Amino acid sequence: MNILPNLESPFHLTRLKSSERLSDFSYRNGYPAALTVALNPGLFAGISDKAEQFRLTRGKLHRIQEPPMMTLRQLAAEPPTLPTQTAWYLTDLAEARGKQELFTRQSPQKLKALREHALIESAVSSNRIEGVEVDQSRIATLLFGKSALRDRDEEEVRGYRDALKLIHESGAKLPISEATIKTLHKLSRGDIWDAGAYKEKDVDIIQTYADGRSRVRFKSLSPKETPGAMAETVDLWQRGMREQWVPPLVLAAALNLDFLCIHPFRDGNGRASRLLFLLACYHCGIEAGRYISLERLIEENKERYYEVLEQSSRRWHEGKHDPWPAINFLLYILKQACKEFEERVGRMKSPRGAKTDMVMSAIKRSIGNFHIADIQRECPGVSLDLIRQVLKTMRKEKRVECLGRGQNAEWRRTGRWEGELGTTQ
Repeated sequence: MNILPNLESPFHLTRLKSSERLSDFSYRNGYPAALTVALNPGLFAGISDKAEQFRLTRGKLHRIQEPPMMTLRQLAAEPPTLPTQTAWYLTDLAEARGKQELFTRQSPQKLKALREHALIESAVSSNRIEGVEVDQSRIATLLFGKSALRDRDEEEVRGYRDALKLIHESGAKLPISEATIKTLHKLSRGDIWDAGAYKEKDVDIIQTYADGRSRVRFKSLSPKETPGAMAETVDLWQRGMREQWVPPLVLAAALNLDFLCIHPFRDGNGRASRLLFLLACYHCGIEAGRYISLERLIEENKERYYEVLEQSSRRWHEGKHDPWPAINFLLYILKQACKEFEERVGRMKSPRGAKTDMVMSAIKRSIGNFHIADIQRECPGVSLDLIRQVLKTMRKEKRVECLGRGQNAEWRRTGRWEGELGTTQ
């Protein structure tokens, strides 16, 4: 008769040969059990060659579900050598952070205009990435007024505004915790039944093609695994900031990746992740997101955004994923935001108003020919009359030219643009 003990502490086990005894297993795995009991072959039926974790209770093995090998856990276990590209981004961002205080002392009124414009762009772009759009003529009213909401899309845009305001007003004083994450999600989702609550059913990330076909791009954690994974994610973030396994901005980007792979909510995970990254940047001492919309920059690079998320989530569950494409993408976005902030503050010495400067920046960012509607889209909250006036002035200065007539006419920058723009800044 085989007498098997209760081994309540978890242990790892691989398939044993039928001739082995449990004492042989204990000896090979360092388990201090003085046993010389013949192995019951049926006990280990169904166990794979891959090491798995078990408890042995009343003569029966119970497989323990291993937690996912998240990015933050990898960084804690074995701090990596930073890739060269990552190191370059961090160097540039350290320099930008050094200039930040100097820039934020300039022209308080114009900085206020930048803050308001960034708020508009962020609320509009982050929702537009997820397919939520509102009437352009309603944007300023939605974000700065108190008018009644017309539909669900308007509710979500205004809700995102409220989440942004909470982050910008609190900064690093707002802790990164499960409670904060749920609050940001609840604000951004508006008045919907499960806002701020973790998912109750499986939510996979599905990619749909133009021809109607679809595929599961990533299988997120189950509802049962989600609370534990989120608790560990937050704990690892807090430990990482204290112990500095890696530079804080790398930790912020890794937090973002793990959050998206866990996918803790039924809907709204993308928007919540971008809010979480903005807050993490405040904790890292980078405040460019207050003046330049990180969400707008992500939207402008949307295809690359989805590409790196797929690259870095591949084999995430096994801990064999490559997090650096996603981490470097977010560092690139942050670098672009800092660069744009520096450029805009530098141009504030000119007599142009802040909204005129926004129109100029939108024209500068345009690729190839553009329409007035494109500039309107890039500058929500700026009147059509002002856009036309800026274009008229630039046309007189021969920096742009109109290729047709009427509202739908195409425009383009001239060769003189690049040569003279710097001298007028």
